Amino acid sequence: EERDQRQMLRYMEHNANYLERSDEVAHFSASIWTLNREHTKTLMVYHNIYDSWSWIGGHADGIEDLRAVALRELQEETGVRHAVLVRPDIFSLEILTVDGHIKNGNYVSSHLHMNVTYLAEADENEALLVNENENQAVQWWSFEDALKVPKEPWFVTWIYKKLIEKVLVDKVQAQK
Repeated sequence: EERDQRQMLRYMEHNANYLERSDEVAHFSASIWTLNREHTKTLMVYHNIYDSWSWIGGHADGIEDLRAVALRELQEETGVRHAVLVRPDIFSLEILTVDGHIKNGNYVSSHLHMNVTYLAEADENEALLVNENENQAVQWWSFEDALKVPKEPWFVTWIYKKLIEKVLVDKVQAQK
């Protein structure tokens, strides 16, 4: 994460439109790793473009408050309205490659997401809604299953495992 942080800060210094999709090389996005109250499950969506189970997130689209972006994306993609941030600070940083794809009938070239992840907690009994423009399904998964269902091995190895490990470390520290 330290390397990603250095690159992200450098990118911000040299690219005024880093929060906008108009920067077709790289731009900021926000994700939210959402846990149930017991911190034993995570909420994932089956993403239309990537044809895989994934975490929740989206583009900054000019908004500097990436926490607000992450919470907005959680509500838009899953219907969860009563999530709270477990902590106000950034939970994780990562630079993500995005392969070229079709969105709204237009080709989007491969680019980078300078991603900021927050940690949230929600009631797993809250009603979930599928946003058909974004995903095909929304579901809570045990941590073990959350590492099995995605079709993107790089995300499993480098992102989801890291996020789960951080949650487990936080849980142990909270018990001390």
